[in-house]
Amino acid sequence: MNNETLSQLEQLIDKLINRNSELESEVKSLKDQTAKLLDENETLQLEVLESEEKQKDASSTLTGLLEKLQSANQAS
Repeated sequence: MNNETLSQLEQLIDKLINRNSELESEVKSLKDQTAKLLDENETLQLEVLESEEKQKDASSTLTGLLEKLQSANQAS
């Protein structure tokens, strides 16, 4: 191989090494982002479950109150 070919090969290898570093950094960033989003998703799912439970409780309370009103109306 002549010197020019070796020089070009060196440059290409340097570019590949730099690009590899960039991609590794990007992968790390994406993994961090994924972990954060998974945590956020879990939190939101728990909030939904709590909200559904509160909605069921409110519905039961309202149903009980409605039954009391209907009973009172029928008695009078």
